[in-house]
Amino acid sequence: MELLKISKSPVDLNPENFKMTGSPVIDQVRKLQDLSGIFQDQEAFNRMDQEQLAYTVQSWLPVLEGTPGGLFFGASTIFPGKVGNEYFMTKGHFHAKSDRAEFYWGIQGKGMLILMDRERNTWAEEVYPGSLHYIGSEIAHRLANTGIENLIVGACWPSDAGHDYEEIAKNGFSARLVEFEGIPKLI
Repeated sequence: MELLKISKSPVDLNPENFKMTGSPVIDQVRKLQDLSGIFQDQEAFNRMDQEQLAYTVQSWLPVLEGTPGGLFFGASTIFPGKVGNEYFMTKGHFHAKSDRAEFYWGIQGKGMLILMDRERNTWAEEVYPGSLHYIGSEIAHRLANTGIENLIVGACWPSDAGHDYEEIAKNGFSARLVEFEGIPKLI
């Protein structure tokens, strides 16, 4: 860093669609084929186009992963759709350093933040433009789109938190979010 120099931020955020441009922005795409084993109705899953987009994630990692004291910033876009009666959702994860917390906030669309503690108690919070969600330590979390438009959710988390997807891939969540009589319901 040069002293007394005025420079532009390396990353720009478009307030209309919450897309980031610049470096180092990481873009991830998740298709249905990447979500095998998440949905209960495997027959419905197998009949669907496996190339269909389920969600995307953009992340700005201004420091190296694992750096103590840093923050990461991101946005997830979950597309509308269902597999059987389950809404399109993210894989879900605990943090690798499980004592790390995270913030989510709703930007566009409507959905649910599904949360589960280590005792496998599961609950959900409604996500909508302007909703703010604190995800405490030892809490697994995943997003589901319950609406008809893209669900966009912002996130900020510690750079040393890491992600533990394996626990959820192996054991799942203890409850499922399904559409029942036209409304989302945890069962």
